[in-house]
Amino acid sequence: MEEILDLYQAAYAPGHELVCADETSKQLLAETREPLPMRAGQPLRIDSEYERQGTANLFLAFAPLRAWRTLQVTAHRTQSDWAHFVKELVDVHFPDADVITLIVDNLNIHTYAALYATFAADEAHRLKSKVQLHYTPKHGSWLNMAEIEFSILSRQVLQQRIADQANLQAQLSAWTNQRNAQRARIDWRFTTADARIKLKHLYPVF
Repeated sequence: MEEILDLYQAAYAPGHELVCADETSKQLLAETREPLPMRAGQPLRIDSEYERQGTANLFLAFAPLRAWRTLQVTAHRTQSDWAHFVKELVDVHFPDADVITLIVDNLNIHTYAALYATFAADEAHRLKSKVQLHYTPKHGSWLNMAEIEFSILSRQVLQQRIADQANLQAQLSAWTNQRNAQRARIDWRFTTADARIKLKHLYPVF
């Protein structure tokens, strides 16, 4: 826990990027009847019935010191999907970074082995040399700021019915662009000193 909190308190260093990453799923639901549009004094009316269209996986990365985030929709959540997401962070979003400090939870796909299972050894090694994985403790995924971003996304976008991946990606891109343009930040105030007071039951007593 203190390892993650210390990373959040560290100042920005050129060439070193701090990124919080997480994933979630979204059930794709199609309307069975056309919603009735809004009118004066009448809200949008949506039928209670819907048609299931499967699920989609969402990968999110959030760089708190840059107030920047990105989202990627995939059909599945495999180690290969995650490895390609990491490659995009390295080669597309942070090509000039010497190292990316990547905060993740303990999901079994969040490993360096996923890179070697997906790419040739030399490419996997190149990516591994650019990424330093830091894991939130068990039952401590709330320490990952990406979860806060997902909470905001859920309230603002994901609660509505979305029928397919293309529409989902379009809405996520619009949300991401707006948040980035606003340079929306997370006001993280929980520090190592706070942890030693509020979570003192987790520390040994001498």
